[in-house]
Amino acid sequence: MTKLLAALPLIAIAGCTTTAATPDGAEGAEPGPVIAGEGRCNAAATADLVGRPADAALGAEVLRRTGARTLRWIQRGTAVTMDYRTDRANVTLDDAGRVEGVRCG
Repeated sequence: MTKLLAALPLIAIAGCTTTAATPDGAEGAEPGPVIAGEGRCNAAATADLVGRPADAALGAEVLRRTGARTLRWIQRGTAVTMDYRTDRANVTLDDAGRVEGVRCG
């Protein structure tokens, strides 16, 4: 019984892990952060990217325009952590793998 109680926090933490969509729309594998930019994210100059298909070139463009250090692709319906990071750009994708929006956090 003691071992079970000791394992509960580990089980709870494992339940908080997420998967993210890759730029090609495949699910289930965390692509890991893309590192670039200078730090603080500013998504103001990304509105014209809405509707474009997600790919590596678009990811690089998001990082360049926002100044973010990391990029996270978020497929519609995918659970993600709610931590706010000033150095991260989040690109939300529709079911067809096209950009719905870019936000910081």
